[in-house]
Amino acid sequence: MVGADKMRITWVTKDETPAEVHYGTAQGQLGSSATGSTRSYKYVVYTSGTIHDVVIGPLNANTVYYYRCGSSGPEFSFKTPPSQFPIRIAVAGDFGQTEWTKSTLDHISKSNYDLLLLAGDLSYADFYQPLWDSFGRLVEPLASQRPWMTATGNHDVEKIIVVHPEKCTSYNARWHMPFEESGSTSNLYYSFEVAGVHVVVLGSYSDFGSDSDQYKWLQADLGKVDRKRTPWLVVMLHAPWYNSNSAHQGEEESDGMRDSMEEILYKARVDVVFAGHVHAYERFDRVYQGKTDKCGPVYITIGDGGNREGLATKYIDPKPDISLFREASFGHGQLNVVDGNTMEWTWHRNDDDQSVASDSVTLKSLATEPGCN
Repeated sequence: MVGADKMRITWVTKDETPAEVHYGTAQGQLGSSATGSTRSYKYVVYTSGTIHDVVIGPLNANTVYYYRCGSSGPEFSFKTPPSQFPIRIAVAGDFGQTEWTKSTLDHISKSNYDLLLLAGDLSYADFYQPLWDSFGRLVEPLASQRPWMTATGNHDVEKIIVVHPEKCTSYNARWHMPFEESGSTSNLYYSFEVAGVHVVVLGSYSDFGSDSDQYKWLQADLGKVDRKRTPWLVVMLHAPWYNSNSAHQGEEESDGMRDSMEEILYKARVDVVFAGHVHAYERFDRVYQGKTDKCGPVYITIGDGGNREGLATKYIDPKPDISLFREASFGHGQLNVVDGNTMEWTWHRNDDDQSVASDSVTLKSLATEPGCN
């Protein structure tokens, strides 16, 4: 998504082709077109294909568009998100490219979602760049049909001291998020609005201290939020600030970022914070500074998308009082934003053949919660 009524189409080709997209609202009738840019990148001995980046629009909300990339090739279609409630958001993290990933994608494809939030760790290429290409082919059936909004995880950084000192080279080239439109200076943190929801995506592996660009941008971005226009405030990042799994304890990207930024999110009355990184599911109560607080965000870890490293099966006992549900199973979440006051969250494990909610909760917007305004 790019702004209120535009969409960015990104694709990769082996050969040079025009950076243009032809589109329309009827199959085979692609009367509108837009032109964008192309680029490629080098990573050690790898050179990417030609990466095309085209923004199309203005587009109507909740409408199916048909489109073709370049001068020839297959015709795809996507549906724009609605401009008002209700809206269904699929949420996942730590995808990778395994049979479990395919299972997660299959479950998501059946969920009738409008938008997908992916909380980092996309391809698990881990320096072997062709895996970014195979990941693109794996997700194309879904990512070509709905907007996917992503965060960066540790497996997306791919920085090698001296040899390749730049971080997130492939991610930035292939997954261009609308950071410019939200006043950010980095593709690794940005915000956007959709149907009454303001979504902030933070970069766990970008500087987050009080003197950093990300910290200052976050303060400015949240300061502009109008809760009458967007009553819901959602944050997504990779490394969880709260976690009772034995995996990934004591990491600076989690604890340090929480210490730096938790007060900002609390004062802004953020409703939900999604994270990945830990390969399991966990839902916390509304929390602030380690304790239940009716005005704090609900923290949810959803790093169970299907990665090749497997599940994080060991939890800390006894279970903290602030942790309400935890389970080490692959799956995904669905956020059904009913209206300006009610949101329904469900987590679905892949083990269930049917789309059965394994954990669910109904949340009320903090924008209208007495005592939190």
